[in-house]
Amino acid sequence: MLIKQKKSSDIASSEITSKSVFMNRRHFIQAAAASGLIGSIMTPDMADASALSGVGKTPYGKGLTPTDQKLVTSYNNFYEFGTSKDDPVDAAREFKAKPWKVTIDGEVGKPGDYNFEDLVSPHKLQERIYRLRCVEAWSMVVPWVGIPLADMLARVEPTSKAKYVAFETLHDPEQMPGQHRRVLKWPYVEGLRMDEAMNPLTLMAVGLYGEELPNQNGAPIRLVVPWKYGFKSIKSIVRISLTEKMPPTSWNRSAAREYGFYANVNPEVSHPRWSQAKERIIGEGYFSAKKETLMFNGYSEEVAGLYTGMDLSKYY
Repeated sequence: MLIKQKKSSDIASSEITSKSVFMNRRHFIQAAAASGLIGSIMTPDMADASALSGVGKTPYGKGLTPTDQKLVTSYNNFYEFGTSKDDPVDAAREFKAKPWKVTIDGEVGKPGDYNFEDLVSPHKLQERIYRLRCVEAWSMVVPWVGIPLADMLARVEPTSKAKYVAFETLHDPEQMPGQHRRVLKWPYVEGLRMDEAMNPLTLMAVGLYGEELPNQNGAPIRLVVPWKYGFKSIKSIVRISLTEKMPPTSWNRSAAREYGFYANVNPEVSHPRWSQAKERIIGEGYFSAKKETLMFNGYSEEVAGLYTGMDLSKYY
């Protein structure tokens, strides 16, 4: 059952890091770079990042303030690099995200192996500030930089048979040491229904905070679907396949009772082992007061119509 929720812009400033902190940090780095001081003040994580040019501002996320960048780039679920939140930032440090190719195949008129630059360069990059809600009941706000997936798919000309979009992460245990462990069946795979993929909110992210996507956040290209739990937003994508049938997804394949294909954020449907009614905001302390989880993570206005007639309690 759908319930009326706040719009995307309705979030208390006390729930997230001050905007002035984020903006002052960005201005400081830019000024330091211009004066030649950047090398002496940057941490290793900061030094690895490259600024993206020509990023267009959008109304998406107006009123939201990003979580502190250091937290977003150091508190990560990326099991290919380890199961602890602090594993990826260290284990992914030497990961080679370039050169990179993405294979696009299946029900498309223009299949092929696309170089990352050729895939991205025809599109104008956009900044989208989105809530991110993990199935583990924590959340943050991230200023992504990317391209609407709908625009990218339009270039490869989906056929009338394309009902779903399947995604696949790189499988390279030498670079991704977590893949030596049988936590999941590798490579990681995910999928969306075609109308979900074509929704204007669905983003192929190549950066965050105006910089190239860090390795631990899914470099060089990842999916972002803000109304779904975070595990749907697959990272380091090497294949996109358009299919007639619903594709397998990693967590559903691993534990179907706990992780469904749709995985829409829904405070009324508990995970079998914990409630989803509230969430812990990263950066506010583990024992801080939790905020109420919003239906579809606060994006009901934009996406509720995709699920008209569906019993959402059965599509966890």
